[in-house]
Amino acid sequence: MSYILLTGSTGLVGRHLLRDLLAADVPVAAMVRPGKGPATLEGIMGYWEQQAGRCLPRPVVIEGDLCLDEVVPDAGQRSWIASHCDRILSCAASMTFREDKRGEPFRTNVEGTKHLLELCRTTGIRHFHQVSTAYICGLRQGQILESDIDVGQTLGNVYEQSKLAAEKLIRSADFLEQRTFYRPASVVGDSKSGYVTSFHGFYLPLQLAHTMAGRVPVEQMNDRFYSKLGLKGDEGKNLVPVDWLSEAIVTLVTRPEHHGKTYHLASADPVPVLEIQRVVAEAIQKHYPKQLATSISESELQTLEALFYEYMSIYQSHWRDDPKFDLTNTRAALPHLPSPKMTADVLMSISRYPVERNFIAPRHERPAAACNVGAHLQPLLANLTANGSTTPVALQVTGAGGGQWQLHIAGGRVASAEPGLPTPVAAGFHLSAATFGSLASGELSIDESINSGRLVVQGASQRLSELKSALQQVITTRAAEDRTPQPLKA
Repeated sequence: MSYILLTGSTGLVGRHLLRDLLAADVPVAAMVRPGKGPATLEGIMGYWEQQAGRCLPRPVVIEGDLCLDEVVPDAGQRSWIASHCDRILSCAASMTFREDKRGEPFRTNVEGTKHLLELCRTTGIRHFHQVSTAYICGLRQGQILESDIDVGQTLGNVYEQSKLAAEKLIRSADFLEQRTFYRPASVVGDSKSGYVTSFHGFYLPLQLAHTMAGRVPVEQMNDRFYSKLGLKGDEGKNLVPVDWLSEAIVTLVTRPEHHGKTYHLASADPVPVLEIQRVVAEAIQKHYPKQLATSISESELQTLEALFYEYMSIYQSHWRDDPKFDLTNTRAALPHLPSPKMTADVLMSISRYPVERNFIAPRHERPAAACNVGAHLQPLLANLTANGSTTPVALQVTGAGGGQWQLHIAGGRVASAEPGLPTPVAAGFHLSAATFGSLASGELSIDESINSGRLVVQGASQRLSELKSALQQVITTRAAEDRTPQPLKA
């Protein structure tokens, strides 16, 4: 089955894309940094399962790092990508607005894009989907067309510079057959729950207000601090919630007729800065978990005012009146999915979430696996050989410890297994890791699991006996116990 290679899968946008792609039955190979990356990804999947109230499919895990010349160091994993992935959705990015000692954001956003393009070139990926930003328009005013790229604009910060450079690299890659760009405006948390994992854009003044709320009365922050930024209050900020953004991108990714274009994923109704100030003050007053300051001396106020301005000046180019982002392509492709209006209630929801949590990013513990199916299959995975006489059968196991594999059957027996579902999926098994564990322990029989609906056998009308025999062989395979989620080892 053709997989989409997803980068940035543990970031705010990436984890929503991962959830929504899997929910849309899109096979995903998620690239994560070596080390703790697989466990972090499993923790994220556990969180989405808690929210959904059900087990979810697992992506194939690829270990990679955009900052390496060879993005995916393992040759076996690169070979797997070449055999299974036909497109890439890249949303990995550094959100640094001032260049740091490591060379960020250029190290990730520009050099990382070069490395990623080389991976695509050598593995045969020819369709590139890039999450860019609407703010490559720089300091331009008026209407910004979706077709606009580099028109000689002055860029407001190094982040915008790096994202424009990345777009130009992708557009100039002559081996690509198709390039699709998604340019979101300023991304905020979930429009319903407020869930957010990083604090940029809208969250900067909110976080500063939260930091100073125990020392500076909220009214004085609004009266004096914002005025130093030269804001009148009628400037409009284009805010889009991450849940809508992810749904929009997944809709476009899964519809080939919309590929090859550029989409401004922005709102038709920017939020006035004055409204943002009001929401920030109200969120602090209602949800700040400690005692609010009621008075402050003028000298201390001036000191903190200067600190506020120094910090916000890094992002001052962002805190200006946004231009009007043309939505022609977006509206034509997504007439049923307009960006939600950022009402006062929505703004309060996305403000409350970080304020109540003291701006501590959520960390999700990896859930305990009912059965580590990958470890259980290890003898079959280690036995993989290029044998054209075998018949592939899909094994889709949802929940913690699950994953996607194809079993290679020859002579009625499973000769080997490998990560990833076969193309096309003519026959296969669908079950949870808990059900697999019950089968492996003997607590449940295959017939009982089929009759109870806990095991679904696809394409079994003429081969049910053969498939049941193959599954029985798999579940009785013995392997060393290993509770650590493992990346793909092709």
